[in-house]
Amino acid sequence: MASGLDQPVAVGPVEPMVPLAFPIERVRKETHDTFTLDLAPPAEFSFAPGQFNMVYVFGVGEVPISISSDPSQKSAFQHTTRVVGTVTSALKRLKKGDTVGIRGPFGSCWPLAEAVGGDCLVVAGGIGLAPLRPVIYSILAQRQKYKRVVVLYGTRKREDILFARELERWRGKLDLEIEVTIDRGGPEWRGNVGVVTTLIAQAPLDPANTTAMVCGPEVMMRFTLMELQRRGIPAERVYLSMERNMKCAVGFCGHCQYGPTFVCKDGPVFRFDRIAAVFGKVEI
Repeated sequence: MASGLDQPVAVGPVEPMVPLAFPIERVRKETHDTFTLDLAPPAEFSFAPGQFNMVYVFGVGEVPISISSDPSQKSAFQHTTRVVGTVTSALKRLKKGDTVGIRGPFGSCWPLAEAVGGDCLVVAGGIGLAPLRPVIYSILAQRQKYKRVVVLYGTRKREDILFARELERWRGKLDLEIEVTIDRGGPEWRGNVGVVTTLIAQAPLDPANTTAMVCGPEVMMRFTLMELQRRGIPAERVYLSMERNMKCAVGFCGHCQYGPTFVCKDGPVFRFDRIAAVFGKVEI
């Protein structure tokens, strides 16, 4: 299993239905409703960018959360999530020294190997930056393998921006273009205002030689796809991370069935042309 620095290969746990106890190193507030868990695995932990874990709060329940940390760091890893229900609310109340159960990693990964030699476009909306954060770390670790790299990130307001310090640090690199936009600006905001899709038209890319990786709310991804098509980026070079209500994470329960596929084992990262027939359809 590579660490995201070479060819990332999706890997899974030896006992996929048995959670392992992982101690919490830190619970860090990101925004008013978003936080990051720093976890210390009992042994080396490897994952590919795009994969997720099932995170279990003992006595409460289990939720799927993408891994949001640097894949090269095997002695610790992170989960960044929003408070949206009972389990994530319980997660936010935990503190250093508490323990959570982890099953994983599960699922497919972002196409870093396929993107080698071409341009990379990362488009994230809101909490969708968390599953794409390992991609940025991995590209920067072997920057010479890629041509132009553009990261476009949009969120509702300035206070909702995730990983703001990292975005500023990445923006300072001369070989990486970062553009951040917010839906509603104010007198203190001097950046872009508008939805993230408005940034795609001017992104400095060679469309025919670009691999696009997209994560965010489904409506945002739908409009992003329209803009990518207008730019001439082929459907087979566009990848999406899909979200579904996952319970077992190994394709048994059927909760995450998506047309003929299962998000937990065939995704969560899908090449768009392979799901185009069902993407955006109501009740699929």
